[in-house]
Amino acid sequence: MNTLEVKIGPVSIGGHAPIVPQTMLNKHTSDIEATLAQAVRVADAGAQLIRITVPTLQDVSHLAEIRRRFRNLGYDVPLVADVHFSSEIAIEAAKVVEKVRINPGNFHPDHAKARERFAEFLEVCKEHGTAIRIGLNHGSLGRYIVDKFGNTPQAMALAAMEWIEMCKAASFYRVVVSLKASNTVVMVEAYRELARLMQESGTVFPLHVGVTEAGNGDSGRIKSAVAISTLLAGGIGDTIRVSLTEAPENEVPVAQYLARRYSKDPSALAPAKLSEREESLLKVACDWGAPLLNHEVDDIPLEDEYLKDEILQACRRRFYKPEYIACPGCGRTMYDLENTFNRVKAATAGFKDVVIAVMGCIVNGPGEMADADYGYVGEGAGKVTLYRKKIPVLRHIPEAEAVEKLVELIRQDRKD
Repeated sequence: MNTLEVKIGPVSIGGHAPIVPQTMLNKHTSDIEATLAQAVRVADAGAQLIRITVPTLQDVSHLAEIRRRFRNLGYDVPLVADVHFSSEIAIEAAKVVEKVRINPGNFHPDHAKARERFAEFLEVCKEHGTAIRIGLNHGSLGRYIVDKFGNTPQAMALAAMEWIEMCKAASFYRVVVSLKASNTVVMVEAYRELARLMQESGTVFPLHVGVTEAGNGDSGRIKSAVAISTLLAGGIGDTIRVSLTEAPENEVPVAQYLARRYSKDPSALAPAKLSEREESLLKVACDWGAPLLNHEVDDIPLEDEYLKDEILQACRRRFYKPEYIACPGCGRTMYDLENTFNRVKAATAGFKDVVIAVMGCIVNGPGEMADADYGYVGEGAGKVTLYRKKIPVLRHIPEAEAVEKLVELIRQDRKD
């Protein structure tokens, strides 16, 4: 799919540029040293864009200092500010980094005011030559869209098109768009619908593709690979992030593998540093992802039953274990997300036909665990809220007790 080319510092996304692998840091932005060190690690691993959360206005100055030191170390990898809800923070961040990721529908509960704030934000981005990503996730759409169209792939695409049309009306074209979901079927449908709508409109912006809250280990890699590869094989996708609940440098080689596999010029991209097993796993997931998600086949002829089960579950064709949704963590996360997620998986492995979410913060967790039956959401200060669907049922639970309480909740519901 032919798209506009968007320049972000020295990096081009879309047009005839190679697919760009990127990642997001998970240190607190206020911890400048730790965030800078992690930025260096992911840049050395091959990340071509680096996203950093900016949860408060005070963190804009931390972001600026991180960028200054990063450049002084000789790195020119563009930095992306990740901003939720606050147009004020987004406007200030646009003055100090190359790109800002926002969901404009969450700038204000009143849709008309959200549009006003987005228009103000675009003017600042124009002034400073800052690119943006309109990043909408399944489960975190603005109320205006959900009330009008529901929480569907089509609603996601229509919501994105409203903000895209505002950008075009303002003659602002430094735009990348994403529609992520943890559900691979929803994710693929949403991107395909958005690609169709953009083509009909006559202007096609580059697409950032990824499965949000994919989890970790083999499952997270396979889930990301089946969905991302399905889109890339169909010509949809210009930059990719593989979201893993692990150290962000682990995401980069998986993204590099996918980028090289589907790039028109693989030689333009660095080879992925993967183990033989990991590369084999990704190859099989890519081989079978599109046929399964496109409903061209119903089963796959693999002798490795474990790998077969993982791929079929990632494509939502057959479930052999709990389905997990887990965010990768960021500077808003207030607890040890990776270890907690592994504890939750170990404690709940015996359940079937259940979707369990482990989310890093109360800011995004409740909205973005849209498909979950149960949710474990960090509050901060060592406390956790447990959810049944989207309803909080146990609040302010000490972290030391929360996994056990989650298991008790699921067991009690199954008795009832």
